[in-house]
Amino acid sequence: MTSIGGAEMVDWNLAVATATRLVKPGPEVSREEARDVVAELRRHAKASEEHVRAFTRMIPEGHEPADTPVLVVDRAGWIKANVAGFRELLSPLLEKMQERRSGTPGGAVLGAVGGKVTGVELGMLLSFLASRILGQYETFAPATREFPAGDPAAPGSGGGRLLLVAPNVVHVERELDVDPHDFRLWVCLHEETHRTQFTAVPWLRDHLQGEIQSFLAATDVDPSTVVERLREAAQALAGGRPEGEEGEPAPSLVELVQTPEQREILGRLTAVMSLLEGHADYVMDGVGPQVVPSVAEIREKFQQRRARGASRLDLALRKLLGLDAKLRQYRDGERFVRAVVDQVGMDGFNRVWTSPNTLPTKSEIAKPADWVARVHRKADS
Repeated sequence: MTSIGGAEMVDWNLAVATATRLVKPGPEVSREEARDVVAELRRHAKASEEHVRAFTRMIPEGHEPADTPVLVVDRAGWIKANVAGFRELLSPLLEKMQERRSGTPGGAVLGAVGGKVTGVELGMLLSFLASRILGQYETFAPATREFPAGDPAAPGSGGGRLLLVAPNVVHVERELDVDPHDFRLWVCLHEETHRTQFTAVPWLRDHLQGEIQSFLAATDVDPSTVVERLREAAQALAGGRPEGEEGEPAPSLVELVQTPEQREILGRLTAVMSLLEGHADYVMDGVGPQVVPSVAEIREKFQQRRARGASRLDLALRKLLGLDAKLRQYRDGERFVRAVVDQVGMDGFNRVWTSPNTLPTKSEIAKPADWVARVHRKADS
């Protein structure tokens, strides 16, 4: 990444240091309990592979996709891994913002100071998120940096890796008062579906990365605007209100799009993410009754937790970070998958993975019959 006088737009090391310092400690467990949780999550992740493959039929029998690692991490490990991914994915946008700043008087000084300020603010946001993420298939792990063996930020051989955040899983299973063994398998089923999506569909990662890079390349956002949004989020974490002068919620970071081209790309990205998240929920519910005895109780309690949020602060940050949109993606995507499978079966649904042209549009997510008519009529004619 280019820099001015050695200063980057974001001080990534400071972001990691800030987040790991501020993140809340996980639930109290003994050393033996911690070892048992890690071992069980690894076993469930392995078992979930066969359950998901059999249910989705995405991987033909006799074919073995590229393997990607499963890492059970703590909150600090999740932070470090995601900073590495952010740094890789956002580099084109930050280089563009850096070039703009370099033409301003005092740009070098602003770069040095602004990079540290933004690093602290990003670290505060990551510390908030690090206590909430149960698992994540990290699609865009950096492929060119050198990492020590076993480092959570190290890329997988296939360009992705599955992260399971052990302390968060334990925290939520206790909060919901559900069977811990069932809950751990239930979480693994969801995340394993994401891993299957990307390992069984080789073009999906490059397609998604291309769309994101096109979106970033079309961004024309003043650096001070982005920093201001980060500052509003950080103020919310400190107990402030991320609201405008009229009392309206501040726009999310995603809502900073300014061009028609970006809106089109964002529409396609929203549709893809709705598909991926909804498919994972559908698979989790489909496999669950066969292998998770208390799945109905877990699903009901978890849905209630998703809907209410932890607090008013949590709801405000959801809006600011665009996380409320992610919750809609789960609901809309799951309805799309269910409707298509009901109409054309699992193999008929799996035509969605044929090419970028068979992915649903944003309007088709809302109207699954339109996708069926477009893809199946064209393929069967």
